[in-house]
Amino acid sequence: MTPREAELTSQLVAALSALESVQRENEILRQKVALLVRRIFGSSSEKLSPSQLELALALVGEPEFIAPPEPPLPARAPEPRVASTHEPRKPRIPDHLPIVEQVLEPAEVVANPGAWRRIGEEVSEQLDYEPGRFLRRRLVRPRYVRRDDRETAPVIAPLPARLQERSLPAVGLLAYIIVAKFCDHIPLFRQSRIFATRHGVDLPRQTLCRWLELAAGWLEPVYKRIRTGVMGGGYVQVDETPVEYLDPGRVRTGQGYLWTCARPGGDVVFHWEISRGAKCISNVLPVDFRGTVQCDGYVAYETFARRHPHPITLAGCWAHARRKFHEAMKRSPRQAGWIMRQIQALYRVEARLRETKAGPRLREAVRASESRMIVERLRRVLLRLKPAHLPKSALGKAISYALGEWDGLVVYLADGRVEIDNNTVENAIRPTAIGKKNWLFVGDEEAGERGAILYTVVESCRRRGIDPYEYLRYVLERIPTTLDKDLDSLTPSGWTAARTKRQQLAA
Repeated sequence: MTPREAELTSQLVAALSALESVQRENEILRQKVALLVRRIFGSSSEKLSPSQLELALALVGEPEFIAPPEPPLPARAPEPRVASTHEPRKPRIPDHLPIVEQVLEPAEVVANPGAWRRIGEEVSEQLDYEPGRFLRRRLVRPRYVRRDDRETAPVIAPLPARLQERSLPAVGLLAYIIVAKFCDHIPLFRQSRIFATRHGVDLPRQTLCRWLELAAGWLEPVYKRIRTGVMGGGYVQVDETPVEYLDPGRVRTGQGYLWTCARPGGDVVFHWEISRGAKCISNVLPVDFRGTVQCDGYVAYETFARRHPHPITLAGCWAHARRKFHEAMKRSPRQAGWIMRQIQALYRVEARLRETKAGPRLREAVRASESRMIVERLRRVLLRLKPAHLPKSALGKAISYALGEWDGLVVYLADGRVEIDNNTVENAIRPTAIGKKNWLFVGDEEAGERGAILYTVVESCRRRGIDPYEYLRYVLERIPTTLDKDLDSLTPSGWTAARTKRQQLAA
């Protein structure tokens, strides 16, 4: 071969190699575009029919995950208009509202009514709300003097304990505002507009914010009791969701996170942080926590587990692994379909255990006899398939994720308390995701902390089938007079137990 021919041959080999590289890159890009189109316009369900798993479909462009574009940043809220000094001042409580009156008589008068003569009264009013209507809750306290001794000082019944001295909102209104925002996802500015246009009650958004701050402050001890209960079992599921917040030092909004911790079958607790690092997880979980943390594959959890003073076991989530193989179905129907069938077999075992309400020890035994061999077979196949697929392809990414998380994915086989996936805590996050689509961002860092407290109370009620409005009215009315040692009775679990006991006694 002449030097010229050798040079041409070398150039041809290089061109073919470059062409092959470009074709691979083009294939991966087509997969990403296809997945983006399917995520926007296609079905979000991960369920597969048997025909999808059995048919050997022709190879088609396999979509890969790409992050959706960030939404445009919300504009800053306009500054509230300062009222002119010439405008007439509106009454704190509109005169047209119906009045519900309650009379408090002094204990001395109740014991001996004939010995006392009424000389006047003191009236305190609060703005209250019942579902569908506002009302004026008037508390009348008659003042009395003795008939036979005019020198004795008058007597009057004391005011009952309140959340704040001379506060305008009654507990029913506070409970409604909390439920409307954190359960029904109605932003405060919309609530303010509804109150004004439908009920003739002018309550600015800033006023509603101050009332939420008041309620969150009183509910914080209950929040801490819920958190202690969630963290006390030695097993907790953890996940996080981003939330925008207004940062006074920046033109744009900042990125905060609501960290969510849940115990299957128990309560849920939210925690606010302005970042997503391993240091934040140390604030989410108490220093004395030891046991199992079930989470996704985010690397900060591994860093946290290494730095934590007590031993931590990280349990993986089969739902995350399954989701990646589901995305690989179109490109690799045979291999991904077989893997999906194995994972579905694991979930059938778990469904049967849930139907029979099996306890931890029985779950361990059944998983050891049925699930373990499926998992071991699945691992052998994944190790064989990995070299045959590009690392950036859909199936290659799914295999790499599953093998990388394998130590965590098999934790549930040996511990009957641990679930097969992290879906319980993800379900707890969903209401916050719906809410932030409406209110877009929180006011500041402190507002995020207050939101975590109120979301914790409302979501714990929902998980226990409790009406959050009924619960909050009860708790906000009694918490000013409840001692710290009795706070357990005001948590959703304590309130449910007390209500069940009352119903049994009434029956």
